[in-house]
Amino acid sequence: MKYKDRKNTNSVKTDMLEKRFGRSDLIPLWVADADFESPECVREALRKIVDEGVFGYNTIPDDYYPSIMKWLETMQGWKVKREWLSFIPGIVKGIGLAVNFFTGPGDGIIVQPPIYPPFMNVPLGNGRKLIFNPLKKVSLNDGTYEYVMDFDDLQKSVRSKKCRMLILSNPHNPGGISWKREDLLRLAGICYENGIIVISDEIHADMPLFGASHIPFASVSAEAASTSITFGAPSKTFNIAGIVSSYTVIPSETLREPFFHWLYANEFNDPTIFSTSSAIAAYEHGVAWRSDFISVIEKNILFAEDYCRSNFSIHNPDGSVAGQWIFPVRPQASFLVWLDCSLLYEKKFGGNQKSMVSFFVNECRLAMNDGRTFGPGGDGYMRLNVATSLNNINEAFLRISKALDKL
Repeated sequence: MKYKDRKNTNSVKTDMLEKRFGRSDLIPLWVADADFESPECVREALRKIVDEGVFGYNTIPDDYYPSIMKWLETMQGWKVKREWLSFIPGIVKGIGLAVNFFTGPGDGIIVQPPIYPPFMNVPLGNGRKLIFNPLKKVSLNDGTYEYVMDFDDLQKSVRSKKCRMLILSNPHNPGGISWKREDLLRLAGICYENGIIVISDEIHADMPLFGASHIPFASVSAEAASTSITFGAPSKTFNIAGIVSSYTVIPSETLREPFFHWLYANEFNDPTIFSTSSAIAAYEHGVAWRSDFISVIEKNILFAEDYCRSNFSIHNPDGSVAGQWIFPVRPQASFLVWLDCSLLYEKKFGGNQKSMVSFFVNECRLAMNDGRTFGPGGDGYMRLNVATSLNNINEAFLRISKALDKL
């Protein structure tokens, strides 16, 4: 896994630091892409296109959709049909297209915060009503906690408000949750009974961690299949987010036929040759690279956990542990870690999120995502991207340690 310093390459992560954070001397640990070279199989496929030297209009390769179908069946246990699939020009764009096609101004769209900010920004920006169904934190026997869906609150919302759509993050961003089958089944039942379309963003599906597994929402029941629009892509798994290679899977003919016709009429379903060739290469030849990538991410997460436990623990007078200034919520998927900084937020910054964010930026010189941007439940949190070198992760926590000593 070859680390790359991406400064001065027009990378959002490195070259937007000054504009976004007000300074450029930060370790970039925010935007959700990786600091490693993409697989050689993908780079070779792109080199062949470039070497041809002609970049005119292209057809969709015959093996493009079959490569997606094979991948979904092999890696996720989900057998999909060719007619269920279409290219889309990006997952957030796909959500925007679905919002505009299936809902109207003023319609309610449910999200489950803390959640990836575009899930909120897209509906609001298109004149829809945002309805929060916040996740609950449930304590575990080991003193930690997990996020779960609040189905009682969801039932109240769908009964009392004009809801048309729910945007599901599966696996969840930023919590890293690989949702359980029973939760997806219950969600599907509620949405089916109330005529709610579920948009399932499954872009992190192919990066399960620590023995977890991904369950596609549409696969859990006939009800889920009939009410779902799934979005996926090889972009996170193979670090090719800059090459738009997203797709949608819609089992329901009722939802699929008019939407796919609209995509076709507006040429939203028309990929570039770079999109299709990179996806084919990744899905057909990138399995070993993916395994190595997951191994690197798991090691970085374990390092972060050990460091925080060893250096940020708070002790009672009797020596027992009372908590941690910073606690990484272990993800079950992806390379994004939700950092619980709630004790730091409350005891050192008096519940002031802006002050805490300024601490990480200006005292620690780190660029992470502000938890508040993820909606209700985000105060006291930061999102950390660990898809970088272990040296960067180590240096980041050393900076936090030094800055904490000065508080």
